[in-house]
Formats: sequence, structure tokens, C-alpha cells
Amino acid sequence: MRRGYRNHTLWVAYLLHRLSGVALALFLPVHFWVLSYALNQPEHLDGFLRWSEMGIVKIAEFGLVFLLAAHLFGGLRLMALEWLPWTSGQKTAAAGAVAASTLIAGVFLMRAI
Repeated sequence: MRRGYRNHTLWVAYLLHRLSGVALALFLPVHFWVLSYALNQPEHLDGFLRWSEMGIVKIAEFGLVFLLAAHLFGGLRLMALEWLPWTSGQKTAAAGAVAASTLIAGVFLMRAI
């Protein structure tokens, strides 16, 4: 079976969009669990917030913002594929979405440091 399509930039964009969606879906329950501390156990929230000042957590936040931005731009790319005429510039648009995601995540990382 031929798998040359996996070398195509748009396949990488497809894969990044799917994986970022799964990772965000796994993150969301943890996020709600931590937010519940604010309502039910504020002292635990304070401890968690102190833990979140660690450098590794800041890097993980960079990854989270990257996933959010990649998923957003991947979704916009899919909507463009559905609603706009197909052009040869789709590869450039996918690469631009990844670059923009990295830039946005980098800005959030720099502000956190």
C-alpha cells in the first residue's frame, strides 16, 4: 500500500489538528478539576498556583497555548476548505497556520517568564 500522502504538508496539518483536539479534550477535565478548587477548596488552589510557577509548568503552558492555536487555525483551515474554492496555496496556508500557532504560543511563554 502506498503511503506517499503522509509526506504532504496538508496531511501533517490534518494530523496536528486531530492530535491537538485529543490533547485539549484530555486537558479540559483537569482544567475543570483545578477550577473547582476555587469554589470548594481555596487552600488547595493556592498550593496549585504556587506549583504552577515552576519552569516546567510554564513550558507546558507554552505547549497548551500552541495546541489551542494550532487547533484554532486548523479549524479555520478546514472551514476554508469547505467554503472557499480550492487553491494551490493550501500548503502555504497550512504552514502559515503552524507558524502563527508557534508565534502566539511563544508570546504567551515570554509573558509568563
